[in-house]
Amino acid sequence: MEKTLIINYREVDICREDKTLLYNVNFNVGEGEFVYLTGVVGSGKSSLLKTFYGELDIANGTAEVLGYDMRHIKRRQLPSLRRQLGIVFQDFRLLTDRNVRRNLDFVLRSTGWKSRTERAERIRQVLETVGLADKQESMPFELSGGEQQRVCIARAILNRPLLILADEATGNQDSQSGTQTARILYELAQQGTAVVFATHNNALIEQFPGRVYECNNNQLICHEGIRTSAATKPEVKPLQEPGQALTQPLPPMQPATPATETVSDQSRAEALPVAPADDATIAVADDIPVATISSNSLEQ
Repeated sequence: MEKTLIINYREVDICREDKTLLYNVNFNVGEGEFVYLTGVVGSGKSSLLKTFYGELDIANGTAEVLGYDMRHIKRRQLPSLRRQLGIVFQDFRLLTDRNVRRNLDFVLRSTGWKSRTERAERIRQVLETVGLADKQESMPFELSGGEQQRVCIARAILNRPLLILADEATGNQDSQSGTQTARILYELAQQGTAVVFATHNNALIEQFPGRVYECNNNQLICHEGIRTSAATKPEVKPLQEPGQALTQPLPPMQPATPATETVSDQSRAEALPVAPADDATIAVADDIPVATISSNSLEQ
């Protein structure tokens, strides 16, 4: 049976200001698929990823992400789109003034999880998934680079996304930590979450095979011959106990104004990490309740 397409781009041009970064892009990702996006620095990988969550506009062509028409999507529709995906950044973007548990709790409270008990249980689940069950009370500076990245993955899967975008997620890690990060992302794909992994580390492709796209000379080239096969597919362990799939339905969404705790405008402002104005940050605006939105969106 053919898998549902999570991303479907046909003859798309991607531009920034007056410069066309990628011409005639044809790109698709099915549910549960593990797809690499490769290319040298500045080749357009990050820009392509930004179009998937509405951070960068599309010039022409046909572009759909999770059923949304990305050429004509309205700003008010972006929160709904972004709640269905998670983003893992190279530079972590954790809130440095609070511990791991409070970093994750900040996202849950801001995306409508009102029950303290349910939030605590979800935090426990995602930290167990990434092998950091004993780090809830640790501050970011107390963690290694690999551990911080795993916290970022835990943050990305809090709301059980249908799609994960990893932008050079292993770029700041040593070989062992990078392999561990890639393995977790690969395991998530095995559980049914589509993963687009932007990287320049070809060794990871050999360890965790998947379909490979390359940004080269303003074009996106699909290397159809590189796919997961029964002979090369690495053995992975289930991320959760049987019957507790990562894709289980979310609890009903409720307004992001918890009865027991309030995320004030002042505390949100204080929590914002320093980032370039055109970068995505882990912030939350009242009208955009997502864990990964642009700082520009906060000003709208």
